[in-house]
Amino acid sequence: MFQINAKKLGFAFGLTGALIYIGCMIVMTTTGKEGSITFFNNLLHGLDTTTIIRMDVPLTEALFGFVQTFILGWLMGACIGTFYNLQIKNK
Repeated sequence: MFQINAKKLGFAFGLTGALIYIGCMIVMTTTGKEGSITFFNNLLHGLDTTTIIRMDVPLTEALFGFVQTFILGWLMGACIGTFYNLQIKNK
């Protein structure tokens, strides 16, 4: 079996999370509060996002969220790659 490059997988996960974060920002910017509520209520079937959607997010907070999302995605991908590689070695 092939080993996974954990750093590259982490980078792929991080970029994917960052793209989803940007997509969320675009949805909220273009559709407004009511459109965002409708979009996320449809996406998260069964959850009502009316009380948790906040439209007045400062730019610095959005940038920190973007960076944190990338870091968490990188960590998840790197962990998955590492754990996968460890399982290969044990067999």
